Amino acid sequence: MANQVNYKVVEGWEQLPKGFAHRDVAGVAVDQEDRVYLMCRGENPVIIYDRDGNYKGTWGKGDFTMRTHGIYVAPNGSIFATDDGNHTVRQFTPEGKLLMTMGTLNTPSDTGYDGKTTASIQRGGPPFNRPTNVAIGAKGQIYITDGYGNARVHIFSPKGDLVRSWGEPGNGPGQFRLPHGIAVAGDGRVFVCDREIDRIQIFSPDGEFLEQWTDTQRPTHLTFDAKGNVYVTELAWHEGDYSFSLGAPVTKMRHARFSVFDPKGKLLARWGTPECTAPGSFAAPHGLALDSKNDIYVSEVTFTFAVSRGRAPADCHTFQKFALQV
Repeated sequence: MANQVNYKVVEGWEQLPKGFAHRDVAGVAVDQEDRVYLMCRGENPVIIYDRDGNYKGTWGKGDFTMRTHGIYVAPNGSIFATDDGNHTVRQFTPEGKLLMTMGTLNTPSDTGYDGKTTASIQRGGPPFNRPTNVAIGAKGQIYITDGYGNARVHIFSPKGDLVRSWGEPGNGPGQFRLPHGIAVAGDGRVFVCDREIDRIQIFSPDGEFLEQWTDTQRPTHLTFDAKGNVYVTELAWHEGDYSFSLGAPVTKMRHARFSVFDPKGKLLARWGTPECTAPGSFAAPHGLALDSKNDIYVSEVTFTFAVSRGRAPADCHTFQKFALQV
């Protein structure tokens, strides 16, 4: 297809300080001043840059497991971080001061999950069992996908009180095979990346199923621009992976990619190639964010999904910026 919106990778954007490393960048968020927050799996969990890639600071050392997952900037500027390794979602100031903890530290809810595969989940459970991502609704309600060890979306009040939950393991409407990414549209609809069954499910603000989009591949996260266009990171399928949409193991590799849809789900742009190390292509896209100029930031869990499995060299990119071409 001819892309209706065009982006170009900005090589060398990130000025990572000497001595720092991030084999996996699980999430990325951008605040109202275009500061870029990386959620990393390493000694420096949260790394902050300005819009030009200049290093501005780090925090969270010793506060996270090696399974950090998502990061989100709320409208009030506070930072929400998910840690699926200790089953919590925490709210911080932009400087890293803890404001609130949701979930019980190191205590997963009982869903029947065996700790390894989403197929083992027997029932939807309370918060949390390996939560994944956060989004804030128009009234300040906190939506959380939960996640690798659960099959639910939870709604919390702005103060962190559980309001309601929905979802259970399965392939039907309102069921999940890995609720991984979440975002709230301007009209209040809640979009959920149901990763392992190749779909984005769309719900009312209260969790009523509305529709699903299936022109997507292992969607990991999504976000919106001011026009309501939808930006989606999509993980690769590798031979032998079990696909719930196929109901069978994958027999042919399908490379990772990035897609942009209009508000009704029409594809506007898509890119990525089988050459996962090439600038602008992807090894393991996992999180994304937009800045005020609609430039895109993509985080990748490159070590977990590629390097550790012999699919990419150790120096493969883990974070990329794409500039909108006008």
